[in-house]
Amino acid sequence: MPKLAVTGKGGVGKTTISSLLAYAYAELGGNVLAIDVDPSPCLAAALGFPPELVTDLVPIAKMEELILERTGAKPGTTGGYFKLNPRVDDLPDRFSVMHRGIRLLELGAVELGGSGCICPESAMLKSLISHLVFYRDDLLIMDMYAGVEHLGRATAGMVDAMIVVVEPGKRSLGTAEQIAKLARDIGIRRLLLVGNKMRNAGDLDFLHRFSPGLPILGTLPATPAAVEADVQGVPLFDAVPEMADAAREMVARLERELKEA
Repeated sequence: MPKLAVTGKGGVGKTTISSLLAYAYAELGGNVLAIDVDPSPCLAAALGFPPELVTDLVPIAKMEELILERTGAKPGTTGGYFKLNPRVDDLPDRFSVMHRGIRLLELGAVELGGSGCICPESAMLKSLISHLVFYRDDLLIMDMYAGVEHLGRATAGMVDAMIVVVEPGKRSLGTAEQIAKLARDIGIRRLLLVGNKMRNAGDLDFLHRFSPGLPILGTLPATPAAVEADVQGVPLFDAVPEMADAAREMVARLERELKEA
């Protein structure tokens, strides 16, 4: 089962792509595990999970008692002694919710300044992601934020593909270039670009000309129907057929590429 990480500059549509890919894979009968790694989780809304399920979701990074129990240290602290590899194998099933063939788990983020934080929360999240990548037999889709902080070198090497989402703009593509460099530095071998909010052929040409050397997996159109679906709280996969078709094409292309690797 593929292990995919979706990242990009803030606001480009990482969660949109993650939700579309999740439904496209679920449609094929895969056991889809969607992971919201964003500090402001909104994948549940993009997937159209019912409110009564969403109320049961709590980001793992916010579970102070659980982190204390598993690591031996209080969240929000640095230094001192705590377990760097706490037990996490039971967490995906205990703290996730299921809807339409998609299991959703929220990780949240470590709310401490500086990168490379060595703290109980960080140890818990990194151990959990490693477990999801190495040991779970699920089709994994991780909705990341701009960066690769949650992926250690060993874990990154097992991610089948990192999908970098961009929109037609130089700032977005500049961020994509930085992410690609960081991803390669930690050993992610396959990086693919998805263009979102594409208005016309000129945007596609712009994407080709200024792409940071990444193959283009697919594109999604800029359409008012996407905005309306968000207002109504309806999954784009249901509300916008052209986006659902684009997601199916991306999945088919990705599956072909992974088989040929």
